[in-house]
Amino acid sequence: MKLDGSCHCGAVKFSVEAPEPTPYLICYCSICRKTAGSGGFGINLGARTDTLRIEGSESIRRYHPETGTTGNDATEQSGRRFCGLCGSPLWNYDTRWPELIHPHAGAIDTDLPAPPERTHIMLGSAANWVEARIEENDKSFEEYPDESLADWHRRITNQ
Repeated sequence: MKLDGSCHCGAVKFSVEAPEPTPYLICYCSICRKTAGSGGFGINLGARTDTLRIEGSESIRRYHPETGTTGNDATEQSGRRFCGLCGSPLWNYDTRWPELIHPHAGAIDTDLPAPPERTHIMLGSAANWVEARIEENDKSFEEYPDESLADWHRRITNQ
């Protein structure tokens, strides 16, 4: 599925192909909460790096959570991309999985499919004020899930 996304001020626009476009995973880690999640969590999608097309790349900044460093590169190194003008979170990228890019669901302008269930991760890192709304069929984990994004989509579509 082709996803179109943008920042709030419109300086950055991007598109990407997402074989797994359903926003199923809710992450409560401090990095997601502080860089993308005003609700106390972040929601990322899975897409293919080789399909990423960007307009306004000069406005993109990178934050590398592990080192606390920032930079102006749009696609080269690991880290979280955001608009340097309005601060909107755009996507995550990790060189350990160079074929994947993880757009923030909140940056996507394309209508997304609603998930039949969700996976809540990093609940052990949730802020004390966050109330996780875990539904009957949802899965929850103190840290990482036992199922990848691709595996989740395969399981859901084969039900």
